[in-house]
Amino acid sequence: MYARYSGAYYPLFLLFTILFLIGCSSEKPENPHTTWTHYGGSPDQSRYFNASEITKENVDELEVAWVYPTGDEFNFFSPIIVDSTMYVLGKSSSLIALNAKTGEEIWIHANLKGITRRGINYWESPDKKDKRLIFTLNNSLQAIDATTGKSIMDFGEDGYVDLRKGLGRDPSTIVRIQSMMPGVLYQDLLILGSSTGETYFSPPGHIRAYNVVTGDLEWTFHTIPQPGEFGYDTWPKDAYKYAGGTNAWSEISVDVERGIAYLPLGSPTYDYYGADRLGSNLFANSLVAVDARTGERLWHYQTLHHDLWDYDLASAPQLVTVQREGKSIDAVSIATKQGFVFVFDRVTGEPIFPIEEKSFPPSNMPGEEAWPTQPIPSLPSFTRHEVNLENLNPHFPDSIKQAWVKRLDSSKSQLYLPPSDQYEIIAMPGALGGANFGNTAGNPSKGIMYIMTQEYASTYRLNKVEPPKEDLSQNDVDRVQNLYSSTCIACHGQNMEGGAGPSLLNIGHHMGYDNFKEVVLNGRGQMPGLVHVDEESLKALFKFLGGNPVSNPFRRVAAEESIPEGPVVASGGAPIKPDAKRGAPMREYPEGAEHPDAQYTTEYGLDWPALIDPPWSSVLAYDLNEGTIKWKKPVGIDSLYAKGDPSKGAPQGIQRKGMVITSTGLVFATAKGAKLYAFDQDTGETLWETTMSHESNAQPSMYTLNGKQYLVVNANSNFFRGTYDQSKKPGALPRGYVVYALPEK
Repeated sequence: MYARYSGAYYPLFLLFTILFLIGCSSEKPENPHTTWTHYGGSPDQSRYFNASEITKENVDELEVAWVYPTGDEFNFFSPIIVDSTMYVLGKSSSLIALNAKTGEEIWIHANLKGITRRGINYWESPDKKDKRLIFTLNNSLQAIDATTGKSIMDFGEDGYVDLRKGLGRDPSTIVRIQSMMPGVLYQDLLILGSSTGETYFSPPGHIRAYNVVTGDLEWTFHTIPQPGEFGYDTWPKDAYKYAGGTNAWSEISVDVERGIAYLPLGSPTYDYYGADRLGSNLFANSLVAVDARTGERLWHYQTLHHDLWDYDLASAPQLVTVQREGKSIDAVSIATKQGFVFVFDRVTGEPIFPIEEKSFPPSNMPGEEAWPTQPIPSLPSFTRHEVNLENLNPHFPDSIKQAWVKRLDSSKSQLYLPPSDQYEIIAMPGALGGANFGNTAGNPSKGIMYIMTQEYASTYRLNKVEPPKEDLSQNDVDRVQNLYSSTCIACHGQNMEGGAGPSLLNIGHHMGYDNFKEVVLNGRGQMPGLVHVDEESLKALFKFLGGNPVSNPFRRVAAEESIPEGPVVASGGAPIKPDAKRGAPMREYPEGAEHPDAQYTTEYGLDWPALIDPPWSSVLAYDLNEGTIKWKKPVGIDSLYAKGDPSKGAPQGIQRKGMVITSTGLVFATAKGAKLYAFDQDTGETLWETTMSHESNAQPSMYTLNGKQYLVVNANSNFFRGTYDQSKKPGALPRGYVVYALPEK
């Protein structure tokens, strides 16, 4: 038997488990929010830090304490700090232990090419004799001794775990599964999501928990249910054999006291045409609470049924205590790409604010069945949902504005309007709009969630996929030409001969596919990362540029890789055995599976980040006690349209940015233009700001050492243009980790 509570279904025995969890505590944190040993500060991903030295009154006295140069600009790593040691990434993908007071190098593990881009995990045994760093390297899971910097070779099989295994698919068909996020630790378990890719036949994004000592797989939560499991009937029969995605590629949060992990799950594949996955598609686009010890589902809520717009749950669930109608409620809140906030009782999953299922338009695509209703929370949205003549960017030159007036006349813009091959739709927000990874934080005891958001539309039009007739099919050529003309031509030239950017002529002959993929997805120099380009488009583009992308699930360290200067103790991580069964990605439906006759795809349509009027990016305080937005502040500097006007914010101004919330009432936030702010938590007033020498594209961190409080920012990218290039100004700091503190008295 099952009981139902507002979109969440429970077996009756689980209700007893939930009631038990309400009244018990499995683990009490010794020093809540006083360390930064996890990616988001602590397992709850609140980015909240409890210290008293830096206050509203003295924050404007902050100064640079020390800088550690990274030696490279391809770095989006968020440092963690354990006692007096800071762990960073630098010197061409080397993991480095630093003295957190001085920045002096303690050890270097060099040449970890393909290490998790965003951060790592730290774990120690109760007696503190075993201290280890857990991370993914390409498609493997590895461990390094945190004291010595050397690989732990009895972890997994010969020092690593093959993450392609255990997903119910042939491992040789899985090209991409490593998550860009480090996962989250609970006791002796690493709870890990994945980045599956977003094409047809991508692997499933099942959540897995590994023992941090042995590397053993302890549990798996099937995000695409299998026969006999709850939610299986929300997909076509046997869809689990070919459907993919539905993954936690972003930040998983854990209530350590209760032992509950909150999984923000993403879209099913293919994202924009779902004729082969008819149904509501649980647990895609769902917030799922599971027992962190066993992976058993406790409750779930699906924030979007049968997603056709790539509206992943991409930001960290925030664990806060709210006051409602005279009651104190431990809650979990989630902010979405489409600008909605959902708030639930942390234990039961009951919505704290009403949610209504509202009707939306059907699809006109063959075989497609858009879900007729979608859940809309009663809380105010923090983004707009339409592009029209009235809200077009007023700073556009007349030629661009008139072109868009004409374009709007033949396109459609409406929330949850299904993509079509008959006309263009303009989704507002788009795939990168609203709140994304790193863009939420919380003050746990006060019931306030802080959100970074951007007004960023996507343009979609479906095109039929033609079967490949040769190595690079006409469909591939069309896809690549569209991608190049919309995102590359302005810098690399009409004929790829170069201009503002370097020449791309035959670049595939002298650049490996792995390196090419890293540059396209993550950016380099003034080039921003194209994070939503899928694997097939990347391979087609590489072929178009003269390359030959060979599928290689693990990148072996080459003997010629250089060893950086400094206290190098090891290189390359655990040696990976040659893969004897390296096959091709899955391309066909399994025998007997019913599926549509045709497939359709669309570009991500991300070439207009400033399509509507400003502000384009903001930080806001969301009061979850009252269900109101307390304040909203534009952030970032735009040099193209707003000419540096701070009231306008910046296009893509909060992308890859982050926050730190302090117990003294401050919100530290980074933004485009190398901006670093300190806002008053209560009013949004800017109490301090600085312009760093380089852009930050990582989460800031905070720590205390010998009673002194430090803020560290990874500032090593350079996305400036013209006079906004701070790295060229006198006195500019080198690209690297910048540590701020109050001056010594």
